[in-house]
Amino acid sequence: MSELTITCYLKTHCGWSEGVRAILKKYGLAYEEKDIIINPAFRWEMEQKSEQRLSPCVEVNGEMLADISGAELETWLVEQKLIEYKDEAAEAPIDSSCTPEVHAAKAAAAKAAREQQA
Repeated sequence: MSELTITCYLKTHCGWSEGVRAILKKYGLAYEEKDIIINPAFRWEMEQKSEQRLSPCVEVNGEMLADISGAELETWLVEQKLIEYKDEAAEAPIDSSCTPEVHAAKAAAAKAAREQQA
């Protein structure tokens, strides 16, 4: 398997983004995360590269995978023979959005963490 260069355009609080993160963690893959909520320039960059507005988007060795779930990312990586499939669960759901309650809880926790750092 070759060395991978992975850039992920993700949202701070998003079930789909968490699914992508969970797959990358499951396989121990290093990646650069560009949070499109915290930095609007990353959203613009994502839209230019992917030619669409939906996230998450994951760029692997220069190939853009637009509006992809963690499950789709895992399947693509296996099909491309970039990873060998592991029959183990990821740490988060890999093919779903957050419920409104989970989204609100994550947003509140992030706000509290930012306030503590200030």
